This record gives sequence, C-alpha cells and structure tokens, in this order.
Amino acid sequence: MCEMASPFTHAVVAAAIGDAGKPAWHKDWRYWAVVIACSILPDIDSIGFHLGVRYGALWGHRGMTHSLLFAFIVAIFAAMVLDGRFHWQWRLAIVFFLVMLSHGVLDAMTNGGLGVAFFSPFNTRRYFLPWRPIPVSPIGVGSFFTAHGLYILYSEILLIWCPTIIVLAIIRVARGLRRMSQPEANPLSNDPG
Repeated sequence: MCEMASPFTHAVVAAAIGDAGKPAWHKDWRYWAVVIACSILPDIDSIGFHLGVRYGALWGHRGMTHSLLFAFIVAIFAAMVLDGRFHWQWRLAIVFFLVMLSHGVLDAMTNGGLGVAFFSPFNTRRYFLPWRPIPVSPIGVGSFFTAHGLYILYSEILLIWCPTIIVLAIIRVARGLRRMSQPEANPLSNDPG
C-alpha cells in the first residue's frame, strides 16, 4: 500500500486549480500538460522505495518532493519553460505552485503513512492535517479494480471530487455573471468623427 491520495484525485484537484488560471491559457494543451505533471510530480519520490531510500528520509516518500520549497522551485522552472523565456510569468508560477501544494495537502489528509514534510529541508518533521478522511491509496492502477480500490475511489469522489466540482461550478457561474454585468465596449466610442 502506498500512503497517498490516488493519482486520479490529484489530477481532478489540479484541473480545478488550473481552471482558475487565465482563460487564454486554457486553450494551450501545454498548460494542461504542465498542470497534470505538477499534480503527480511529488510522487517521483516513490522511486526511492525501489532504491532502498528509507520512507522517513529527506528524499523518502512524502519528504523533500512534497515540500513547499520543491513546489516553489518546480513552479518557477515550469513557468519559465512554458513561457519560453527567462522573464517568466509569475501568474503561471502561482498556479503551478498551488497545484503542487495541493498534492501535499491531499496526502496530509490521508489516514496512513508518516505525514508530509512541508518545510523540508529546513524542518523534516512530517505533518498531517487535523481532518484525515481519505483512505490511503493502493499503488498501481490495477489495484483500483479490487473492492478495496473501488472503496477508496468512491471515498475520494464523495470527499474530494464532488466538493471540488461544486466549487469549480460556483467559480464559473460567478465569472459568467461578472462578464454579463460588465458593459460592452462600444467599438465606435473612439471614433473622432
């Protein structure tokens, strides 16, 4: 068993955060590819299980790659790469940072593991959130096609997906209402004649 929320749930939450980005970004598939990549990148540390890295070590599972510092560095790098120049867009970096941060927050809401080292490498203490309703997810997609795997997915849909979709719907409705309430620009208003 791997102590994390499922990759599916990480992607759903990441997509909702990504939707909060500029609407112009939504048309670029590269933006969505980076959003999804940032949502799963912290779990690259699971490779350490196969390399003999101790779970509680700095580079162990839920360690450095789940930290705020790692999220910050990756977010800036991803924004620079996506923007294609050194003068990166800070708004992109904020979205990518929030996506990566959501990964650790979701993992800190699970009912197993050692917690998340949010402040690594400066403080390697592992943290959980006070509310931990998410059952730990099995490793491997095949494990989801068992009764236990389906129960975990069902729990995540109820506890994470549904509230995320509701918040996303509210945001979209609010955006639509704001657009409708703004007066249309008169294309002839700048006409000197």
